[in-house]
Amino acid sequence: MSESIRNGDTISVNYTGKFEDGNVFDSSEGKQPLKFTVGSGQLIKGFDDAVIGMKSGDKKTITLAPSEAYGEHRAEMIIDIPKTQIPENMQLEVGQRLHLRDPQGQPVPAMVTEITDAAVKMDANHPMAGKTLVFDLEVVETGLEPEPASCSDSEKGGHTCTGCGKH
Repeated sequence: MSESIRNGDTISVNYTGKFEDGNVFDSSEGKQPLKFTVGSGQLIKGFDDAVIGMKSGDKKTITLAPSEAYGEHRAEMIIDIPKTQIPENMQLEVGQRLHLRDPQGQPVPAMVTEITDAAVKMDANHPMAGKTLVFDLEVVETGLEPEPASCSDSEKGGHTCTGCGKH
């Protein structure tokens, strides 16, 4: 009999993510199961929490409120950028996704939601913010070895790290 999943365990799961109306937004069907370390922050909190106590072969359906998923849709994440601050040669369209920079210079994904003569309205909320999500879960395997730590430096000086220990 397999042990129950705990924080720190590396597992693999098959999943189907749906909105409340049943429309599927993501699935592992036809792909490799999703492998992750429980409690490491790799996934949204509600998904991570839901697998604790499950065992290999267990299945369940969970419903996650926005607070357990991508958070509430926040009005302060909607930004009006004066057209005078947009480069003249930049062609923007409603629905276009691009990256803004936060005060620390970090990229922030955003979507153009409205273009007027004076400004461009950008929504920097996560696309699934404010949505209740439903997941069908099946634990495929437990007791896996975690992914090795990796570290890469991009050409532009950025740094992606998953525990390299260098810093």
